Amino acid sequence: MTIVDTIISWYSAHMNYASITALMTVESSFIPFPSEVVIPPAAFVAGNPDSVLCVTGNYMVDVLFIVMFGTLGAMLGAIINYYLSVWLGRPIIYKFADSKLGHMCLLSGEKIQQAETYFCNHGNMSTFIGRFIPGIRQLISIPAGLARMKMGPFLLYTFLGAFIWNTVLALLGYLAAGQMDLIKQYSHELSVAILILLGAVIVFFIVKKVIASKRQ
Repeated sequence: MTIVDTIISWYSAHMNYASITALMTVESSFIPFPSEVVIPPAAFVAGNPDSVLCVTGNYMVDVLFIVMFGTLGAMLGAIINYYLSVWLGRPIIYKFADSKLGHMCLLSGEKIQQAETYFCNHGNMSTFIGRFIPGIRQLISIPAGLARMKMGPFLLYTFLGAFIWNTVLALLGYLAAGQMDLIKQYSHELSVAILILLGAVIVFFIVKKVIASKRQ
């Protein structure tokens, strides 16, 4: 049994708002842990009081609170990454990523560089968009810290990205009858679908604004 399997087993027996916040904090920090095994199961249990997991009496009472506490955890993890980057600096961050401990956390200098390049190419908005991209989601706060991104926009974009992602996962968990393997299998496709949807919404508002300005 892997460490992740052990944590999932523990989580099933201790599913509550505190454990959701704690695991989502871990998921959003540099320690790899999939949000797909945190939010969807809790939402499924919340929508199915007769679920086996509810025997323990730890089931959720409201999907909205699951999303909010999950988002709180994601923000805490992002803040940890941000300030670690600020305090440690680029050389130490890269040295840690290429160390044995860093590799145990599934980090590498290449992954950090990938996240930093993405941040440089997309600016502050990357802390929002990056929340939907596998491999970037957990690391995007590191280049934000290295660039000393202002805390206000950082928290806003992180909250919006994490809230949307957790809302989608909660809805899937609520509707998917506990098919967590299916959700994990198609999490990449889900990320792409969310990005396409967000892009369509942004284009719509841009076009609408351009049309309105031309009419004026």
